[in-house]
Amino acid sequence: MPSASYAPRVFEVDWKRKPDSSASGEEAGMRFSDRTAAGRRLADEVRRLRLDDPVVLGLPRGGVPVAYEVARALDAPLDVIVVRKLGVPARPELGFGAIGEGGVSILNESVVMAARVGARERTAVERAERAALERRLEHYRGERPAVELVGRTALIVDDGIATGSTASAACQVARARGADRVVLAVPVAPPEALAALDRETDALVCLSSPDRLGSVGQWYDDFSQTDDAEVAELLAENARTVGHGARRDPPAVDAEVTIGAGWVGLPGHLVLPYGAPGVVVFAHGSGSSRHSPRNQAVATELNRAGLGTLLFDLLTPDEAFDRGNVFDIRLLAERLGRATAWLRHEHPVPVCYFGASTGAAAALTAAAEPDAEIAAVVSRGGRPDLAGEHLAAVRAPTLLVVGSADLQVVELNRSAAERLRCEHRLALVPGATHLFEEPGAIEAVGELARGWFLDHLPPSGTVGRGETRYDRSV
Repeated sequence: MPSASYAPRVFEVDWKRKPDSSASGEEAGMRFSDRTAAGRRLADEVRRLRLDDPVVLGLPRGGVPVAYEVARALDAPLDVIVVRKLGVPARPELGFGAIGEGGVSILNESVVMAARVGARERTAVERAERAALERRLEHYRGERPAVELVGRTALIVDDGIATGSTASAACQVARARGADRVVLAVPVAPPEALAALDRETDALVCLSSPDRLGSVGQWYDDFSQTDDAEVAELLAENARTVGHGARRDPPAVDAEVTIGAGWVGLPGHLVLPYGAPGVVVFAHGSGSSRHSPRNQAVATELNRAGLGTLLFDLLTPDEAFDRGNVFDIRLLAERLGRATAWLRHEHPVPVCYFGASTGAAAALTAAAEPDAEIAAVVSRGGRPDLAGEHLAAVRAPTLLVVGSADLQVVELNRSAAERLRCEHRLALVPGATHLFEEPGAIEAVGELARGWFLDHLPPSGTVGRGETRYDRSV
């Protein structure tokens, strides 16, 4: 039996391994603020497994908010796996089996024999439970079909495990539905349940396994009930941003590029998913580059939503040493315009801009050009005030995103917003400072940017196999 300090994290074959002997009892009882936070921490560990073609399956209801965060981190489809216990008629708390969708039925023959459950009784219980199962699935999915599991990795996620009976049934149902590999991931579970589930899975992921679990809810600060409406909303949001479970091809383009700008070549990284409705060109801020981790995080979020991205250096390394170049908004806007022209020549799809700090001023200045035809602009912690007189000429819908704790920049953005004549919005990320380093801050930026671009891009742009086309009549 594992010791009191046992706190497994990721375990596949030798899941019983113990942590360093210096691990404290506090580590063995990891706490979570809520299911969203637990899901993000769980996702960090799941990513290490590098799962092949995963489908994330949340156990309703409480497991779905956790699963949503895991699916989001993996850029994977999210679905529910609903199981119903088959209870002995005289003792409903005693299960003689379980059912899942697709006609899957799992019987515990020893319980059936011991409880003397006849065929007629089994049929009646299963009929009633299957009707209840179908009602729940219809409520959660609406008209969407189940995500196909055949030949794929079924990643089953719950908010925690007490006894493991439901998780065990879910693993068996997933395998019966054709999953090639079954992985179970939970924030917290007791060692004895993990030992039993080890036989049901190909891999187990658990963040904390205290000997004295008590209830799952005691390991959360907020363990408020998840309702059916929230489950349905999270499934719909994942289907909208990731797609409903199709095995997706790699991007049509994922390449390092060089953009000609007069006498210099500017390195960049271009990603264009198949069917991208547009591409977002990033303009980094002073002292940054195409390698900015915050811009890369936003670009990843946009790629997950099917948008293309181009991150490139606005200046060469030698040019960047001159602080005059770093704040030369006209030069930076010219470079952005050259990158846009190159992109349209290579891949004629609608173009959007995402600017950070001084890059936001460059993006707005470039978007103000008479022939710019930019679909939308997003500024992150930007200095739109540095665009000066160009602000009034911007025609592209513009979203200004600022951290609420970045007080000086908030005022600069409010002032700049008053000078914009295009559709615009100022969005504050609660508690965020200038660099959006707070937990969840850059993710909030990514979500805001994704929504803004998708809302303002036409649906006709496509990037397909062997061709690139854009219907300019729209």
